[in-house]
Amino acid sequence: MGIQRRSRSLAVVVAVSAAVGLPGGHAVAQQQPVPTFAVDDSWPKVPEKYKLGDISSIAIDAQDNAYVLHRPRTLKAENAGSAAPPVVVFDANGNFIKAWGGPGAGYEWVEREHGIHIDHGGFAWIGGNQCPTSGTAGLMAVADDQLLKFSLDGKFVLQIGKSNQSKGDGDTANVHRAADAWVRANEVFVADGYGNHRVIVFDADTGAFKRTWGAFGKPPGGKDNCAISRLTEFAPGDGLPDFNVAHSIRVSNDGMVYLADRENRRVQMFTGDGKFVRQLRQTAAPFAANLAFAPDPEQKFLYVGGGKVITIVDRKTLDVLGQVQVEKQLGGGHHIATDSKGNLYIAATATGMQRLLFKGMSGASR
Repeated sequence: MGIQRRSRSLAVVVAVSAAVGLPGGHAVAQQQPVPTFAVDDSWPKVPEKYKLGDISSIAIDAQDNAYVLHRPRTLKAENAGSAAPPVVVFDANGNFIKAWGGPGAGYEWVEREHGIHIDHGGFAWIGGNQCPTSGTAGLMAVADDQLLKFSLDGKFVLQIGKSNQSKGDGDTANVHRAADAWVRANEVFVADGYGNHRVIVFDADTGAFKRTWGAFGKPPGGKDNCAISRLTEFAPGDGLPDFNVAHSIRVSNDGMVYLADRENRRVQMFTGDGKFVRQLRQTAAPFAANLAFAPDPEQKFLYVGGGKVITIVDRKTLDVLGQVQVEKQLGGGHHIATDSKGNLYIAATATGMQRLLFKGMSGASR
């Protein structure tokens, strides 16, 4: 792929060759302006009294407050007493607001915190990916087969599924180590992807099952592995028939569903009822760990994180337009998010968290 660096300070690497194909048969788009970024060294301001474990996910609310989901039980023993609650909230300037979450009455908190999403109604959705045979110290030997809904102050609202009760990809009552969720209208779309291999949709108010599908819009299937099945060889073509860690999900304003199939290194695009539209597959390096939309009404850009970079993709065509790779960036991240100003947030598990400030479009006059 032809690559051009505009300057050392420019935050994006832009693809300029229109003729070269990507693994999986996708062409690189013509050069066009793309978002540029720089690391915000001042974000966030964690209170001295708190220690944070592995940062798993970040979600942004309507006021651009950042809800950081971390794993308190990953802290070393000497720091465990200073562990912040699992959800830590910062305002748009990175100042601490509040913290909440953890076990409580009326619900089953997840053993291994994984994904958080703030929906348009002002509710937080949280899932986990604990496996009962993982042997992780300090965690119960159960599967996180539940999805939790809270108010933004941490008041319990709804639990879909029950801990350790999944019966597999055909189960419509439970999830199985769900990685991510996204709400559009009155439906919650779930990347049910560590134990199961599917997208599953529930009513966002009642938790009632609506529909489900697997890779390429076919019925979901695959082997339930505790250990992640990491591929080392990738055959040409479309890839394997089932999802292999459906890790991140986003639903656009026009109702299209995007699923990051992490270990298969591909993004698949569907209609809201699960009809397969197209995919972007890049197998040369880790790809499709996470997804985020640009904040404009058309959501022109889809950000796809993986490995060391965040790839900038045309949301509608899935053509690659460039990459975000700036000095001191924490790679492609575990989960990513954007705010209303176009800033990018990276949750990078053991490496920490980071905000990349939107600096304008490449090629724009300064």
